[in-house]
Amino acid sequence: MHEPLSLPLARSAVDRDSVIRSAEDLIDRLFQDDSTRVLALWEGKALLLGSPDEPSPQLKLLKPSVVANSRASGSVEVKAYLGFTVDEESEIPAKTKILLAVLDAAGAAAIEPNPEAWHGLRRTGAGLSARDAGLYAEGLALANWHATHLYCPRCGQPTKVIESGWVRDCPEDGHQIFPRTDPAIIVSVIDDQDRILLGSQGVWEDNRWSILAGFVEPGESLAAAVQREVFEESGVRVVSPEYLGSQSWPFPYSLMVGFTAKVDPEHQGLELAPDGVEIEKLRWFSREEIAAEAEQLLLPGKLSIAGALIEHWYGGPIGS
Repeated sequence: MHEPLSLPLARSAVDRDSVIRSAEDLIDRLFQDDSTRVLALWEGKALLLGSPDEPSPQLKLLKPSVVANSRASGSVEVKAYLGFTVDEESEIPAKTKILLAVLDAAGAAAIEPNPEAWHGLRRTGAGLSARDAGLYAEGLALANWHATHLYCPRCGQPTKVIESGWVRDCPEDGHQIFPRTDPAIIVSVIDDQDRILLGSQGVWEDNRWSILAGFVEPGESLAAAVQREVFEESGVRVVSPEYLGSQSWPFPYSLMVGFTAKVDPEHQGLELAPDGVEIEKLRWFSREEIAAEAEQLLLPGKLSIAGALIEHWYGGPIGS
């Protein structure tokens, strides 16, 4: 059995405190309390303390008074209660309650007019602390869910936000919509020569490679999704999928579930068959080939579970 992976967006030091979400006027009361802190997001980007080039960037959590003008002007598009901090960090005490404020362009400019100061953490977020990683994943996934569920799926009427940002309610028919997470599997496929299968999408650079992944379909188990997706994208049959770890992937609101799997002994050595839709080319890589070509290869970054799965097979960091 393999040890579970340590994944950046699987960590959290936030108690989501769901029991108080239904408290009356909770959001308003927390916005009036300057001991509260606010995670402000604009177009999926956050503010940082210091430079994004630092190895351990930190989220800049704001006092509600800093967001007050944007909120009063209607520039805060979504408000939600994310929970409270578990430990003291960056001069913010334990048990500090955290709000999410999703801003429009005017609201973001009122808080920080330099658009370059708003930083997308898809590439550099691997260095976040457990607190900040948890807040970023929770806040961004929730913001993305709100952006795609503005209307009732039954009658098409606009929905309103209730339960401190965790439910959207249809005033017309009473239908309630809860935040969704789309499960997806991602898998390192290993053959009888202990090589790993990597694929490349047509829109990628010629030297960018990753492992295979896909969404879980309705009525399907995770293991079945592994076997189906690998075969559909590569023509390879795999057996014995083994779970290695999972993490949030808030782009927009997925859960990536990582596996490793062996090629079916009865199907070793068959010609690879990329589907031509999601995967344009496929290649088996040995560890020696990865090491020799590392400087030219573009492999997944440290924030993604794909990179962790590849390095788990490789046996250590890859300087790609």
